[in-house]
Amino acid sequence: MQKVLIIEDERDIADLIGFNLLRAGYEIFKAHDGIEGTEVALRECPDLILLDLMLPGRDGYAVFRELRRDPRTANTPVIMLTARAQTEDRIQGLEAGADDYLTKPFSPKELMLRVQAILKRSEMSPGVVHFTHGPFRFDKNALKFYLDNEPTDLTATEFKLMLFLCERAGKTHDRNDLLRTVWGYSDTTHSRTLDTHMKRLRQKLGTHGSWVETIRGIGYSIVKAEA
Repeated sequence: MQKVLIIEDERDIADLIGFNLLRAGYEIFKAHDGIEGTEVALRECPDLILLDLMLPGRDGYAVFRELRRDPRTANTPVIMLTARAQTEDRIQGLEAGADDYLTKPFSPKELMLRVQAILKRSEMSPGVVHFTHGPFRFDKNALKFYLDNEPTDLTATEFKLMLFLCERAGKTHDRNDLLRTVWGYSDTTHSRTLDTHMKRLRQKLGTHGSWVETIRGIGYSIVKAEA
């Protein structure tokens, strides 16, 4: 049973989320302030964290930074929850490294779809567990990424996005295709989500960032490696 931690100070919202997660078969934990949320996350090592940003004691961004510094939760997928609907807030959350961002009020159905999509991409991949493309190497089971044989930290979302593109190198993928495949939904209003993740990927790839190509007006592609 996969474990989900809800860090949310509004108890009615936390209860509603928890009810839907329990009904879907997940084990849940709840925390109602940032300090408690950090402690529960480090103790329980959940498979996914739903993190409100406006928390007492320690705000969501501070919680997120602390969890990313600890090896027990450094790669745990995080969906940020907030009442701030401005594009700048969404971009700030994604640039911080969140896997997804959902503004309040949200429908429980939409939240569950995003939870399921993120947990699905974090599961063990069947078949061939290692894949190499140019300077990039993937360990699908451990969700480990290597750049020039050096381990490089990617979030679960970044890992799946990069792997999807590399396994189909040389092909152009439009935005809706990538959103549907990696995030589990296709909606042009979330194009900035994709752009932000691609920007972060290029930064992490350093001098190899040029392997990621922007196809203007369409989407993205990975350069095909020379034989």
